[in-house]
Amino acid sequence: MSDQKIFIFDTTLRDGEQVPGCKLNTKEKIEVALALEALGVDIIEAGFPISSPGDFESVSEISKVIKNATVCGLSRAVQKDIEVAGEALRHAKRGRIHTGIGTSDSHIRSKFNSNREEILVRAVQAVKWARNFTDDVEFYAEDAGRTENEYLARVVEAVIGAGATTVNIPDTTGYCLPTQYGEKIAFLRNNVQNIDKAILSCHCHNDLGLATANSIAGAINGARQIECTINGLGERAGNTALEEVVMVFKQHSHLGLYTSIDATQLNPISRLVSDIMRMPVQPNKAIVGANAFSHSSGIHQDGFLKDSQTYEIMRPEEVGAETSKIVLTARSGRSALAYRFKNLGYEFNRNDIDFLYEQFLQLADSLKEVHDSDLKEMAERYLLVRA
Repeated sequence: MSDQKIFIFDTTLRDGEQVPGCKLNTKEKIEVALALEALGVDIIEAGFPISSPGDFESVSEISKVIKNATVCGLSRAVQKDIEVAGEALRHAKRGRIHTGIGTSDSHIRSKFNSNREEILVRAVQAVKWARNFTDDVEFYAEDAGRTENEYLARVVEAVIGAGATTVNIPDTTGYCLPTQYGEKIAFLRNNVQNIDKAILSCHCHNDLGLATANSIAGAINGARQIECTINGLGERAGNTALEEVVMVFKQHSHLGLYTSIDATQLNPISRLVSDIMRMPVQPNKAIVGANAFSHSSGIHQDGFLKDSQTYEIMRPEEVGAETSKIVLTARSGRSALAYRFKNLGYEFNRNDIDFLYEQFLQLADSLKEVHDSDLKEMAERYLLVRA
C-alpha cells in the first residue's frame, strides 16, 4: 500500500457522541457504524467500553458486525480500562485498543499531580498491557498540542518501543496554529529514532476553527492518519470534519495524498448522523451544509450560469449532494430570474424579463426569498395581461 494514503479514523461514535444531547443507543450506533464502513472509513472508534455498560455493549456488538474496518475502543492508561476494552473487542475481526495519557505540563501537574518521568513510565506500561490483547495498539499523548516537543518525542519513542503501532498527537484544546502543528509532526518525524515503526495520527479540535487546517498540515508533514467525525461533531466546538479533509485531498491532488472514502456518500451519511444524533448541520457548513451549493448573489449567479466552475470548485454529485441551487433574493439578477422561469416552463424573451424583473425586485424586497410559487403567480399574471 502506498505510503501516501491517509487512514481515516472516525470517532463520531466516541468523541462525536460526547456532544450534549447526542447520546446513542446500541441499535443506533450499529446503524452509524455500518454506514461508516460503507463510506470507506479505515478505523471506527466505537466507544469507551469502561465508561458504561451501554458503551461496552455497543463496542462489543459493533465488533461482531463490522467486517472490513478496524474497530477501536478507547481507554485511559489504567489496567482495568484496558482489560475491559480488550474484552469488548473480543469479537472484532480487526480490533484496536486506543490508550494514552496527558503529556503537557498542565495535565501532568494539574490533572495527575505527577511529573514527566512518572507519566513516561505509565505511558509505556499502558501500551504493554494493551499488547496483551491485540497487536494493533494506538497511544494518545493527550494535549500534545501544548506539550514541549523534546519531551513529546521521548514519549513517542518510548511507546513505539513498547509496541504502539499508531501514535496519536492530539491538539486537545484546539490551540495550535497550522504552522505550529505541522512543525510538531515534522519534529517527531525527524527526531524519533523508531518513528518508521508507527503511524503518526492527527486528532485536532476546533476551538479556534482550525481543526481541519491543522490536520491537513499534519498530513503534509508526515502524519498518515486523521481522526475526525461526520459533520465535525465533538467536544466543545467539535473535531476535524471528515468530509472536509476528504475533499481537501481530492481538490489538492498535487499533494499526492488520498483516502479510501467514497465521497458520493458524504451528504447521505451527514444527513443520517444529523437525524440520528438530533443535531442539525449549520446551513453554511462546508461540503454538507444546505447552502454549500447555493448561489444568491446576482454576480455569482450570472457567473455560475455561464460556467459552474466560476463559483463551484466541486460538483454537487461528487459529494452526494442535490443539484446546485439558484436562490432568488433582492440581490439576484436578470439571468437568474430568466433561468428559474425557464426551469418552470416559461420561455420569456429579453423584454419580458426586463418587465418582470421590476416586479420581481418589488416582491424580493418584501421577502427573504422568492419561491417557485411566487414566480408562477407572477408569470401567469403577466401572460394574462400580455394576452
